[in-house]
Amino acid sequence: MLSSALLRASRSTRTRRIVEGVPLTRKVVDRFIAGEHTADAVRATLDLARSHRSVTIDFLGEDVYDAVGAHRTREAYLALVGALVQAGAGRGTDLSLKLSALGLSIPRDGDAIATEHAHAICATAEGHGFTVTLDMEDHTTVDATLMVGAKLRTEFEFVGNVLQSNLRRTHGDIEQLRDSRARLRIVKGAYREPESVAHQSKADVDSAYLRDISALMASTCYPMVATHDPGMLGHAVVAARSSGKDDRSWETQMLYGIRTDLQGETIDAGRQVRVYIPFGTDWYGYFMRRLAERPANVAFFLRALTSS
Repeated sequence: MLSSALLRASRSTRTRRIVEGVPLTRKVVDRFIAGEHTADAVRATLDLARSHRSVTIDFLGEDVYDAVGAHRTREAYLALVGALVQAGAGRGTDLSLKLSALGLSIPRDGDAIATEHAHAICATAEGHGFTVTLDMEDHTTVDATLMVGAKLRTEFEFVGNVLQSNLRRTHGDIEQLRDSRARLRIVKGAYREPESVAHQSKADVDSAYLRDISALMASTCYPMVATHDPGMLGHAVVAARSSGKDDRSWETQMLYGIRTDLQGETIDAGRQVRVYIPFGTDWYGYFMRRLAERPANVAFFLRALTSS
């Protein structure tokens, strides 16, 4: 019930104004978001590199409906690449792109506009040893996002996609991609979806997630297992070994500011950890989805709001 309410609130303009108007909200947001500027993302990347964690960086924004906004997102990523290269933090860094922020939702030509912008980012990334991952959004964007990913991989083999285990179709998508050698991030899913296309109960989503991890490990793909759950991570380790994948053939991904203890334990065990770093001024939707994912995040938020 609480998670559903928070996911609805993530799309509410009225709730956004209320949340952003609370002075102490910024204090809580800073736990999950590196900052509003490119320099903040660079700083966070360098800090994490010191503890042997790589990163994937998301310039926050989605649902862009005009060409100017889509172009602005592209330029923000190109500026980020330049800043990271200048700081010596380029090679091995991943960029997480939301196609809706690159123009996917623009009427008539959205697919072409988003693909053009993503291609420009990939071309720049390729020259500096970056990789790129196309974030998945709600179920209405899945076909377009997978199509763009496949198209980009004909030229840039480092382009990855994200799949969400809460969607009923995902196991079939993994089967279709199993021989592609694509980089695939598997997540549970953070969007409110109708029952017709998505599992509704936590138990069903967990079961699907475990099954999808095993299927990814058994494929030719490079699995990126996004989880903060030690049990899920343990399952991934066993599935990787059963499928003959060593610790360099897959990675764990966790969100910035969440389960830093588990991040450290995973690194100490000799496995790869990549941290998802969001930055930018358009933080509201991302922030509300993080609250919806875990009750502990809500408790943290409420404690901060009642203290001074």
